[in-house]
Amino acid sequence: MATDWQQGGFGLYLHWPFCAAKCPYCDFNSHVSRQIDQRRWLDAYLKELDRYAAEMPDRVLKSIFFGGGTPSLMEPYVVHGILDRVHQIWPQANDLEVTLEANPTSVEAGRFRDYAQAGVSRVSMGIQSLNDRDLKRLGRMHSVAEAQAAFDIARNQFDRVSFDLIYARQDQTLSDWQAELRQALGMAIDHLSLYQLTIEQGTAFGDRYDRGLLRGLPEDDSAADMYAATQEICAEAGMEAYEVSNHALPGAESRHNLIYWRYGDFIGIGPGAHGRITIDGQRYGSDTEHAPGKWLHSIEAGERAEVRHAIDPQDQAGEYLMMGLRIREGLDKQRYEMLAGQPLNAERLSYLSDIGMIIDTGHSVQVTEDGRMVLNAVIKELLVD
Repeated sequence: MATDWQQGGFGLYLHWPFCAAKCPYCDFNSHVSRQIDQRRWLDAYLKELDRYAAEMPDRVLKSIFFGGGTPSLMEPYVVHGILDRVHQIWPQANDLEVTLEANPTSVEAGRFRDYAQAGVSRVSMGIQSLNDRDLKRLGRMHSVAEAQAAFDIARNQFDRVSFDLIYARQDQTLSDWQAELRQALGMAIDHLSLYQLTIEQGTAFGDRYDRGLLRGLPEDDSAADMYAATQEICAEAGMEAYEVSNHALPGAESRHNLIYWRYGDFIGIGPGAHGRITIDGQRYGSDTEHAPGKWLHSIEAGERAEVRHAIDPQDQAGEYLMMGLRIREGLDKQRYEMLAGQPLNAERLSYLSDIGMIIDTGHSVQVTEDGRMVLNAVIKELLVD
């Protein structure tokens, strides 16, 4: 029987922790720094790649993802150096996907050609809104016109281009979002990520919300209507949701993110990066130092900036359940049983099926459109007590 990482795939995530400015809604590990010695950062990434390659040789790499932060602030020679080293130390799948997250400013778009020449095949652009007023509210540093221009540059340089939008924004109506989404679909090539605005503690928006200063957010019912409209409009355009917030034409799904949702192995390198790796049959979770300076100094000193913890099979089953139910294909019941040591609860499956939350095919469990609206409740119902 194939091991877990073979079933889900093997990927590499590299975290670039720096941004030009901190967006008020963002709770990612991102930092603003005036001076960045990018050569030092390249050397540190290469050290970590070599360390992992020694521990996990001969894995066939399916995906590389530069996330952040804002990876499009990386000098192209850094991306080139990383990809060169990766090609030396791991065999790659014939359809290797190399994604880089980018902001659509003119400065960053100017690097697109060099990134493509370095080996990046897919760009994921953080456009976030097609409304200039809302871009300012979201703390974005680009205009709609600049985003559209950057998108045009990207589509001429890369095989695949995706972009993100945020909905349920301040003072946004259902009709506003429907019009904006149709405009986005007119631009899109084959993939869109569409996220509902969430107010996270520890962010500028979270602070404003706590003080009653973040006004105009839609009520829960209105946000739910926007979600339902998103599913309907995207499906009409042939870009159904293959995951709760991600839409693609058939075959254009993010291969890297599918590794997460199919509960494959992925290495996480960089400040705040997480990983799930299997070594000698044992699955581990990995977490890294969040502070960029501490992470960099640790690597340069030959120390680990990573903490690993073994994940027991029961917890693996829970993680697989939470990941697998996010995607349209669902989770494999046999794989779940192999991890958990017992099958999913038949009575709960029957109940959720009867009320239209899931489809139980006998081999897999898939969440319906209605179930996706209350996904956390569906997951809670199926998790082992």
